[in-house]
Amino acid sequence: MAIETQPWDAAEVLNTPADIAAYLDTYLEDGTQEEVLRALNTVARSKGMSALARETGISREALYKAFSDNGNPTLDTLLRVLRALGVRLAVAA
Repeated sequence: MAIETQPWDAAEVLNTPADIAAYLDTYLEDGTQEEVLRALNTVARSKGMSALARETGISREALYKAFSDNGNPTLDTLLRVLRALGVRLAVAA
């Protein structure tokens, strides 16, 4: 009998700001730009792109584009999204 598997999507388990912060922190620590963008996309999907668009005032299409593999979100976009997710960007030595 073959084992049946299903793809796992981290967006389904990122339910709290603490979960989101820990997930993003892992990628920001040593991830590539593409990996960080994918992580931001996953986090945005965990909230729901439509809900995130309403809360940030940024269109769904612009959010998808900003956090795509070839995206390049502005600092304003990044900060608005992080605020809507209940997390913040911090710098540490």
